[in-house]
Amino acid sequence: MDLEFAAEDRDYQVFSASCVKKALDILEKHRDGIDTAVLDVTLQDGETCLPVARWLEKNGIPYVLHSGDLNRQNEKLRELSAPLIAKPASSDDVIKRAIGQIAT
Repeated sequence: MDLEFAAEDRDYQVFSASCVKKALDILEKHRDGIDTAVLDVTLQDGETCLPVARWLEKNGIPYVLHSGDLNRQNEKLRELSAPLIAKPASSDDVIKRAIGQIAT
């Protein structure tokens, strides 16, 4: 939630989801209003962010992975081309890296 509050404090619109279905629903509904994303690798009920990351890649939306779980997940997650920001990290650093992805 610190990350969400920090982004909102900078006047960014924040969408949050704890499961793949909700995340994909948000992305479909707001696809034209999303410039970048911050994904946690491990989601609710043991899901991973892989389907969300693939959707973002397919739609040309940059993202960063913000997680402490990357080493514990399967090899498919290692194939993702997004930068990894290890937890813990300051909200400022995460936001700066995510915004920096827009230009690349």
